[in-house]
Amino acid sequence: MAILQFDEYISKLQAMKPVLTDLAGALGMDALEQELDLLQAESGADGFWNNMENAQKVTTRIKNLQDKIESQHKREATLEDLLVLCEMGREMEDESIVPEVIEGYNQLAQDLEKARLATLFTGEYDNLPCMLSIHAGAGGTEAQDWASMLFRMYTRWADRQGFKWETLDYEDGEEAGIKTATIMVTGENAYGYLRGEHGVHRLVRVSPFDSNARRQTSFAAVEVMPDLPDDVEVDIRPEDVEMQVFRSSGAGGQHINKTSSAVRLIHKPTGIVVASQQQRSQFQNKDTCYRMLRDKLVQLQMQAHAEKISDLKGVQMKIEWGSQIRSYVFMPYQMVKDTRTGFETSNISNVMDGDLDGFINAYLTCEATGTWVTK
Repeated sequence: MAILQFDEYISKLQAMKPVLTDLAGALGMDALEQELDLLQAESGADGFWNNMENAQKVTTRIKNLQDKIESQHKREATLEDLLVLCEMGREMEDESIVPEVIEGYNQLAQDLEKARLATLFTGEYDNLPCMLSIHAGAGGTEAQDWASMLFRMYTRWADRQGFKWETLDYEDGEEAGIKTATIMVTGENAYGYLRGEHGVHRLVRVSPFDSNARRQTSFAAVEVMPDLPDDVEVDIRPEDVEMQVFRSSGAGGQHINKTSSAVRLIHKPTGIVVASQQQRSQFQNKDTCYRMLRDKLVQLQMQAHAEKISDLKGVQMKIEWGSQIRSYVFMPYQMVKDTRTGFETSNISNVMDGDLDGFINAYLTCEATGTWVTK
């Protein structure tokens, strides 16, 4: 029995070799190694640290290149080690080695899929952190509870990825849940991973807030924006922005409710509204709001193919039936299905705990190949 298992994994590992070779080509390993040599030579030159800003960029890039190259070499070495382990276990007919082989293969397959996914991040801003906002749709408490469930799902996803996240804005619902919330997600390719989540998310379930236990449909909108570098400038005219200050309503300790430190900005030409209430001062919240507004305007400008910000007029997402990108059905059956890619799963509890890898993978693959279910 053990021999058959070793033979099975030898075949699986041999089949993985061309996949690793293709990955090396997709990563451009030769070009990465050449760039690393050039940058290391530059970092060793006299006067390199005279320009501190450039030196930091170069050293950061060196570290990034080293990580990519070392990771690929480690995957190749792991595959060879597992083949040797299989051959040894087969010859010795040692069943105790089987679990180690299975675990090693599964980890390598996961790492390989994650690395393959990273090669699909070709967008201009994919490598940046991002701001993810959730807005409850019409429906009162039920929709607000759904928004809070999505908030938990995305923060759990960030935790699973080892990404950092912080709350920028959080407005409690009237009875339960949230009306709106915004988080900043920081990690390698954070925007690349999450940009496909932008859209309307639909929930179907028996409402816990309905005494008659009727089935309800709720909607919430998710917005995902890259957190652009400071050198990206946007012309935001002061007369186009209305500023409001108010007392914070979300979680954050006693301080936030003592003063009107929270800030809301309304961009009158487009109707865009951004808010920040998690910083301790009004000035900090105002800066955060302008940063969020800038990122939203740049993203909308790209989506609308507008030549300048002033050309954008009232472009808002409709949170309603027929506009959803994904449906989460709790009753009468359990299913989460993406309407764009066709990817679906019945393991709804895992999804709500942040297991979004299948949906993200399917979105990026469809984007790369152009094979959408719907357009």
